[in-house]
Amino acid sequence: MTTRSVEAAARVPAARPPGVEEFDAGAVWRVPGQVAMRPESFGALLYHFGTRRLSFLKDPRLAEAVARLDGGRTALEACRATEPAGVPAQVLAGLATLAATGMLERVPAAAPAGASGAGQIVPAGPAGAHRPGGAGSAVARRGMPLADRFASGLAAPICLTWELTYACNLACVHCLSSSGRRDPGELSTAECLRVIEELQAMQVFYVNIGGGEPTVRPDFWDIVDYATDHRVGVKFSTNGVRITRARAARLARNDYVDVQISLDGATAPVNDAVRGQGSHALAVAAMERLAEAGVTGFKISVVATRHNIGQLDAFKALADRYAATLRITRLRPAGRGADSWADLHPMPGQQRVLYDWLLAHGEGVLTGDSFFHLAGYGQALPGLNLCGAGRVVCLIDPVGDVYACPFAIHDRFRAGTVRDPGGFWRVWADSELFSELRRPQTGGACSSCSAYDTCRGGCMAAKFFTGLPLDGPDPECVRGNAEPALAAVAAGPDAALAVPRPDRDHSRTAGRGRGRGVPVVIGRTPPSPRTAVSACVADPLAGFDAAVPDGEVPGGRVPAGQTRLHEEH
Repeated sequence: MTTRSVEAAARVPAARPPGVEEFDAGAVWRVPGQVAMRPESFGALLYHFGTRRLSFLKDPRLAEAVARLDGGRTALEACRATEPAGVPAQVLAGLATLAATGMLERVPAAAPAGASGAGQIVPAGPAGAHRPGGAGSAVARRGMPLADRFASGLAAPICLTWELTYACNLACVHCLSSSGRRDPGELSTAECLRVIEELQAMQVFYVNIGGGEPTVRPDFWDIVDYATDHRVGVKFSTNGVRITRARAARLARNDYVDVQISLDGATAPVNDAVRGQGSHALAVAAMERLAEAGVTGFKISVVATRHNIGQLDAFKALADRYAATLRITRLRPAGRGADSWADLHPMPGQQRVLYDWLLAHGEGVLTGDSFFHLAGYGQALPGLNLCGAGRVVCLIDPVGDVYACPFAIHDRFRAGTVRDPGGFWRVWADSELFSELRRPQTGGACSSCSAYDTCRGGCMAAKFFTGLPLDGPDPECVRGNAEPALAAVAAGPDAALAVPRPDRDHSRTAGRGRGRGVPVVIGRTPPSPRTAVSACVADPLAGFDAAVPDGEVPGGRVPAGQTRLHEEH
């Protein structure tokens, strides 16, 4: 099976395998330099950094054959080394599919064995370390559905979300991390680079960098460069505040970086009501600059709300206008979204509109696999249809804490910290929370529902932050199965206590719970020196020098002094 990304698994059908007779099995083949291969208990994963395509090799024989293609063997020789008794037709067909989708390249006759361009094929994690997902033999797992293979966890995340900072120039009412102020305990530059080295060793294919607004960190571009230099792809989300023409041109030259512009309204009134006055114009200006620089395929990321469901066609037209890809994700009642959930989450009739629209446009629209709760309408939407928390994905927050899910920043889902001995690898491999999530799950109250195999009970974070049991129905269950439980929570004597509150708040106004942080002020009087631990705390746009053309940092790198300021926390 071949897909563009983990969020599009099962969304884009594999290219139709050419007949074996169309594939030159007698030629020498290899894994291209832009492709990384990671062994897994069911076979292997291949990721192409240029096309952002992810391939799942569900047959261990195919994985072994690919691993033997070092630029010195023909496809037939690789197959025979795997199965001396004969060449399995399905393995040869698998190689043909990989060749057709760019995961393999033919070696010119004059090229020496092992010529430059061979891809990276290494085991994930430190040598000898145990790997999640190892239960059962590879042969026994060969016939399992893809979601079931992932349910027991992978050797490493396919990708992970990394919030670099809570600092933000905006204050979106549905912000998952209640961002605005920077945390004084934020990871230093040196600590961030060590995390990247770990991710490279584990062969995490890419990181989804967010915040806050990640580009306001003065060392942001250095961190991006370090990641891509170490074969860790970067997909970062931004409101566009620092996407200058020079930065856009730089992004156009780097196949390992993907940018995602956040926009929650196709028109300014709808968007700015959620994201703040002027934020629509800011995002559109960033898209204009990316398009002018020749960046195609960047993402326009939309959180579906009851106010923008009627703009789905307009969002798609906007993406088409800029040769971008539309990404629509689900609103969760996390962070400040806990307070805006009742006013923003789509109404039942709108859920059906969204479902029908995604079915009609699913091949060209990404969803982050966040709408599997809509499967109750009948047909599963394209995607993994699986909560990947602690199994396929996780979150690293600005202070290095690791959470099972990017939408569940709460102590209940905190698995550890990258600052502990063993770093991120030890958290991923040995966390008690992750082990719990990787055990076989029961359907609970949903087990008797005919949609359970595709819905899987819905979103863990949505249930948790609405006071529902984790083994119960999703609060937006389209069959109405959650309504009695929601009514019971609302009517309970301690209703205010029954619904967990997000326990981190970095909003610029006085926050709830255990919020901490230092104010972030843009264009106003800086906070007092007592609260400013670095230039970026006083002003997230520190280093954005208007005297330099287009606000670009001279030489394309963050000055060392600014990086040192960041490391002094």
